[in-house]
Amino acid sequence: MPKRILQGTVVSDKNDKTVVVRVERRFTHPLLKKVVRRSKKYQAHDEANTAKAGDIVQIQECAPISKNKRWAVIQAS
Repeated sequence: MPKRILQGTVVSDKNDKTVVVRVERRFTHPLLKKVVRRSKKYQAHDEANTAKAGDIVQIQECAPISKNKRWAVIQAS
């Protein structure tokens, strides 16, 4: 099964080798029929500490690295 890849914005880079990425999804509300935005924050492994707050990054699923980290940064732009 392929690993999921998500795109989001780095909201925190204060931890060593870890960034917090906010991923936003948009969907049509089933009752209101309006486009709604929901976001979720993921902790992702950034080995080289290259991503900074405000950067748009792609993260990919990986094996658990710590208690909360199950994602890794694959591309920082």
